[in-house]
Amino acid sequence: QVQLVESGGGLVQPGGSLRLSCAASGIIFSFYTMDWYRQAPGKQRELVAAITAGGTTNYADSVMGRFTISRDNAKNTVYLQMNSLKHGDTAVYYCNARNDYTKNDFWGQGTQVTVSS
Repeated sequence: QVQLVESGGGLVQPGGSLRLSCAASGIIFSFYTMDWYRQAPGKQRELVAAITAGGTTNYADSVMGRFTISRDNAKNTVYLQMNSLKHGDTAVYYCNARNDYTKNDFWGQGTQVTVSS
């Protein structure tokens, strides 16, 4: 059974930092591209950051220079370091694992990030 479990969300003041983690089980983690998405109330889910099996990263323009995605294949975990947080970063953040070869695609349950003073 595949599980993606996010953690690290919470309430933070503007300008603060959080680090999200997503622990995967039931997949060969190193074969998967790992993505972080977010969905704010009333908005569509959007891709925030991605890291391929080979370690290539990609970011949404809105988070470039503030967020960093990384992965630890030994721990089957992907991280999202979020710095200089803004009110607009408030959303539920979801972890996604995808394999473009097998077309497998899995989602975590999400973790709430709230940026507020």
